[in-house]
Amino acid sequence: MSELVKLSAAEMAAKIKAKEVSSRELVEAHLEVIEAAEPSIKAFLKVSGDQALEQADAFDAKSDEEKAQLPELAGVPIAIKDMIVTKGIETTAASKILEGWVPPYDATVIEKLKAAGMPLLGKTNLDEFAQGSSTEHSAYQTTHNPWDTERVPGGSGGGSAAAVAAFEAPLALGTDTGGSIRQPGSLTGTVGVKPTYGGVSRFGAIAMASSLDQIGPCSRTVLDAALLQEVIGGHDKRDSTSIPEGPRPMVAAAREGMKRDLKGLKVGLIKELGGEASSRAYGTLQRRRQEARGNGC
Repeated sequence: MSELVKLSAAEMAAKIKAKEVSSRELVEAHLEVIEAAEPSIKAFLKVSGDQALEQADAFDAKSDEEKAQLPELAGVPIAIKDMIVTKGIETTAASKILEGWVPPYDATVIEKLKAAGMPLLGKTNLDEFAQGSSTEHSAYQTTHNPWDTERVPGGSGGGSAAAVAAFEAPLALGTDTGGSIRQPGSLTGTVGVKPTYGGVSRFGAIAMASSLDQIGPCSRTVLDAALLQEVIGGHDKRDSTSIPEGPRPMVAAAREGMKRDLKGLKVGLIKELGGEASSRAYGTLQRRRQEARGNGC
């Protein structure tokens, strides 16, 4: 496995800016991992390698002045949950009902990614029409957790989370109605964020529950999630629920947070929320608290 794929998206972007690596090299490195990992992970329903390489070449051909006008993540590849329509790339929502459907238009978030020069690696697996929480209920395949392929990666967006965790992609988009980004993030040790409702356009997202659905970032670091949110966020007149104001400065907040000392930070966990797992988590938290006190924290 190339060491390139183990970098954060922000580190990849910095190497592109410093001309230490090209967008094509990043795409090729991730396509190699996808080829090697997919037989066991099954995160992708469709790998759009040729299109991704074309998009990477188009970015690499831009002048320094043109690249300077693009977002920080320009040139960094990304995977897309197959609940989001992509022009020219089959979109199925993991259902046989939509098998073979190639959308004639892009979702707003895809338009923004393309405008930012971010190559699309392909479409990731999910529970059919996002109806599930384990990615075992796709009409095509079951996605496995990269940490232990005998376990699930969560759902419905387990494909995006598994792809990021397995270094098949540095970033991915998911959709979240009742936890479909956040829960897979928890199960795969990645970062999954459901943005504030209306913060990201839903135009082009196949609806599960329109009053709750939201597209959001999947990544391996909080900073990467913030960088991606600033690319995809913002008002869209094609979405009647879109917040009129522009995206908040999340990247600056993430970078400021990285400088902070967590000593003295209080973490709350409601032990009554139920279940054996919750009780174990509460017990672990109590032990860590005692250990921290013993270490003078």
